[in-house]
Amino acid sequence: MKTATVADLRNRFPEISNWIIQGEEVTITKRGQPFAIIRSANRPKAPHKALDRLKRLKELNPDGRLVSNSTEEIREDRDSRP
Repeated sequence: MKTATVADLRNRFPEISNWIIQGEEVTITKRGQPFAIIRSANRPKAPHKALDRLKRLKELNPDGRLVSNSTEEIREDRDSRP
């Protein structure tokens, strides 16, 4: 996600609109605080969020499995106990 100020939006609209056309979401800040988010009207919002969630799940479970094998985890836990 890119960021631009209200002044940037006023002065560099063609450049910022190209970012949006290319699929970027642009956070507009006013006095250093987020003011608005602009995204393409043609780009569906839900798949973007779903991909972000999937990415976070993969980061949480680096071996690539999205569903853990509970039997295997219980065995590993028992084996690691003294």
